[in-house]
Amino acid sequence: MENELQGRVAHVADVQHRAEAKMKAMGVDRAFISGLVDTFYGRVLEHPELGPVFDARLSGRWSEHTRKMKSFWSSLAFHDGSYGGKPVQAHVAVPNLTPELFPKWLELFSATLDDVAPNEQAKAWFMTTAERIARSLTLSLFYNPALDDPAKKT
Repeated sequence: MENELQGRVAHVADVQHRAEAKMKAMGVDRAFISGLVDTFYGRVLEHPELGPVFDARLSGRWSEHTRKMKSFWSSLAFHDGSYGGKPVQAHVAVPNLTPELFPKWLELFSATLDDVAPNEQAKAWFMTTAERIARSLTLSLFYNPALDDPAKKT
């Protein structure tokens, strides 16, 4: 049992080490993630459609949200386990959140990366990850399997 536990610890350390090396090779560090999150959510607040939806939910809690998003992105990039939230549950009760807002979120995220990413490789990694997140949230929040029922299609 002790050998198995040591093996798991070693595996986790190896995964984290490889993630750190991959991010470093792309010029990504925690300071970059911090700047990306701050810049992006500053732009979200100014966006005519995204801003009101986010601000209605986060008014007075923006610093808490950006801290959480920095942990979220660091966890994804560095596999460091720094994020322990539940993204789907966090978005379930957001008033006026619609599937049509996700492409706008992605467009703004892409434009932000154009301005702050250290290189195309970093931009590609963050965009691929953001697209996967948007797809997952859209499916989790809005997908209705009954609409795909072949028996109900005419």
